[in-house]
Amino acid sequence: MQINNYQNYHETKQHTTAEFPYNTYPCSIPLDFTRVPLHWHDELELIVIKKGHGLISVDFQKKIVNAGDIIFIRPGCLHSIEQHESDSMEYENILLLPELLISGDNDLCATQFLRPLMSGSVPVEIFFTPAVPCHGQLTECICQIDLLCETRPDGWQLALKGYLFQFFYILISNQKKKEHASSPRLKSLEKMKLVLRYVEEHYTEPVSIEDMAALTYYSKSHFMKFFKLHMGTGFIEYLNDYRLTIAGQKLKNSSDSVLTIAEECGFEHLSYFNRLFKRKYGTTPGKYRSGLH
Repeated sequence: MQINNYQNYHETKQHTTAEFPYNTYPCSIPLDFTRVPLHWHDELELIVIKKGHGLISVDFQKKIVNAGDIIFIRPGCLHSIEQHESDSMEYENILLLPELLISGDNDLCATQFLRPLMSGSVPVEIFFTPAVPCHGQLTECICQIDLLCETRPDGWQLALKGYLFQFFYILISNQKKKEHASSPRLKSLEKMKLVLRYVEEHYTEPVSIEDMAALTYYSKSHFMKFFKLHMGTGFIEYLNDYRLTIAGQKLKNSSDSVLTIAEECGFEHLSYFNRLFKRKYGTTPGKYRSGLH
């Protein structure tokens, strides 16, 4: 998998097909990429750690994950995956649209269980370790689903749906009552998604900290602290890294000049672009394009 699958932090890549909105694929860190930056999408996502260790953040909760762990990510949740120190990690991504399991507006299972679960109005755990009592049951469902996806016997889609229903039944019936996310935390999540979406849509244009402060209704200093706290980096560093990621893809996939690509990615001065590019990629844009890095 290439980094351009995560080009947009509000991810618009279609992971699933319209006729059966379910997909699964293996990933490896750092073999495929060193990190999947903060992003979100409309699909529900399950991350199943197969080998090694890594760092996963879901709605600002960051934890070290290990082989056997299952991470439950609702549609619209901000999440990222990173390498932990020098460790490697192999994991399986499972993505599905909730509509796969919903029959219609009057579907009792949807109105009483699935939609509340997907929207977050029913709070459930995010990180399931082998120490969690229902972990073995959840793992067995995923193993059966993986086997179906691998062998694809006649009617495998019916059986897959059955195991997904079983998975969510186990998930819901084994949850202890939890506090809902506090209003300030939800507000921070929505503001961060607003900022990330703005960068996605306007990275080709001049973007300033003042712009982001106005967007979030924060003072300039408060916005800088807010962004650093949740992203672990300054806003300008984040913006430049985003632009450089897009520039790297354009260098590989187009014949446009370096100057054109720099301008298309929001850099007004070629010398500044070249300096930042070499710092990120360890080589010049020209050598990066020719594969000499």
